[in-house]
Amino acid sequence: MSNKTPDTMSKVVALCKRRGYIFQSSEIYGGLDSCYDYGPLGVELKKNIKEYWWKNMVQLRDDIVGLDASILMHPKIWEASGHVVGFVDPMVDCKTCKGRFRADQTDSTPCPQKPSKMVTECGGELTEIRQFNLMFKTHLGPLEDAAASVYLRPETAQGIYVNYQNVLQSSRVKIPFGIAQTGKAFRNEITPRNFIFRTREFEQMEMQFFVKPGTDTDWFEYWKQQRIAWYDGLGINKENLRFHQHGESELAHYAAAAFDVEYKFPFGWKELEGIHNRTDFDLKRHQEHSGKDLQYFDDATREKFVPYIIETSAGCDRTLLTCLVDAYAEEKLEKDTRTVLRLAPKIAPIKAGIFPLVKRDGMPELAKKISSDLKKHMMVFYDEGGAVGRRYRRQDEAGTPYCVTIDSQSLTDNTVTVRERDTMIQERISADALLAYLQEKTS
Repeated sequence: MSNKTPDTMSKVVALCKRRGYIFQSSEIYGGLDSCYDYGPLGVELKKNIKEYWWKNMVQLRDDIVGLDASILMHPKIWEASGHVVGFVDPMVDCKTCKGRFRADQTDSTPCPQKPSKMVTECGGELTEIRQFNLMFKTHLGPLEDAAASVYLRPETAQGIYVNYQNVLQSSRVKIPFGIAQTGKAFRNEITPRNFIFRTREFEQMEMQFFVKPGTDTDWFEYWKQQRIAWYDGLGINKENLRFHQHGESELAHYAAAAFDVEYKFPFGWKELEGIHNRTDFDLKRHQEHSGKDLQYFDDATREKFVPYIIETSAGCDRTLLTCLVDAYAEEKLEKDTRTVLRLAPKIAPIKAGIFPLVKRDGMPELAKKISSDLKKHMMVFYDEGGAVGRRYRRQDEAGTPYCVTIDSQSLTDNTVTVRERDTMIQERISADALLAYLQEKTS
């Protein structure tokens, strides 16, 4: 829905804990700042989002293949990419509250001691600005010295670039082609905020598309449209999506052009995905630092060139948060108000709730058999506790698109009642047709 209010975020956060989507990491020890654990429903939703992305980016295409690069990579990769020197944020400390903040966000960051005021308004004395590298450093092997230093990757893209020729040689792909990857990345953010929108450990869904120089502008426009259409397939309200073009002052040093897909969160328009024309910057840097020839040889034209790269880089956690916020709704009914998550059925964690009307007369036995048969094909949830109306409400809040009720009529004619989440309309169908019905509705 487009009419989200400022308190929507707090309601979504509460729902996430109540229904088992997302928990604060290490909560029994007071929590670890900006780190979160995905619960039973959250892990299913995240898996479904990644699978939907993979299906669209790899499975249904002939020109993109997959990769799963190591999180730990040779430290020279990060020197070549510019991360060791340039992956920094400006940081200041407050001498009063001892808090640390991004210097370019102090006018929009609440003071820890006076949350009603921003850091620039609270009266605390700030230190001089200094640069803070966002990469997490660790050590490889038994010795903790400089020679053993490695980094947790701050992005997944570099693993694709350094494997570009391995993929070329093993997969027999030809330009234009892409390499897709999902995986964890780590950034030691100074001021993470807004629940799972900005965290220090997160998951990316990236695709790097290698093209011949001169064709990059056309491919850039192509991927802009492909990516915005993907969110439509997720069921995201189009009113809440827009493109933001990077101006000259915003462009990264490697980019010839860049657009963000932005979503209108309750805390404002924020980046959801970046589409970048990275030119030949990355491969040329790795060619220079590794000493390896990373040129592409075109069999048809007999040309050699370093490919240009069009990047699509989405955050899985941000996408998941977008789905939750966009799907959240409160509806006033005749007797009460129901909370409902209108998640697209294709990504809903549970596809159907299976309910015996009462716990007697053979209804639980038939309901359990139906549940067991469906579980071989999709995630379903069996529930026989409480009034059926309350069971409906629990599944509405969990985002389950269908509820199946087994009653006394089911025992005589083998039919069941299927109730649809968004409209609450019920229809009677044969239990034998239930699997095909749900598969069609949730695929």
